[in-house]
Amino acid sequence: MENSEVLKQISTMLSDYSKKMDKRFDGMEKWFEDIDKRFEKIDQRFEDIDKRFEKIDQRFEDIDKRFEQMDQRFDRMDKRFDNLDKKVDGVKVELSETQETTNFLLSKFAQQEKKIQNLH
Repeated sequence: MENSEVLKQISTMLSDYSKKMDKRFDGMEKWFEDIDKRFEKIDQRFEDIDKRFEKIDQRFEDIDKRFEQMDQRFDRMDKRFDNLDKKVDGVKVELSETQETTNFLLSKFAQQEKKIQNLH
């Protein structure tokens, strides 16, 4: 009979131990579920951050396009200024030639004036 009592005690102890282990496993399952929820939240945050970075990337692409457009405008302005420089240079040459012609005519006029004064 003692054997049967020992077996009952062992059986009771194993049963109690099994219940304790079940509780621990249940606790561990809850703990893993909490960790899973935390990871889901972290994943959601990373997705939100990725979306923000995509928006920022799009903004930078838009800014790059604007800079390219500005560069094209500056190139056109440079060409216009070059054309204006050529025109101004041409006008300078014409003014210089006109000044030389005027000086020549004035000197001829002065010579003629002297000749007329010498005749009187």
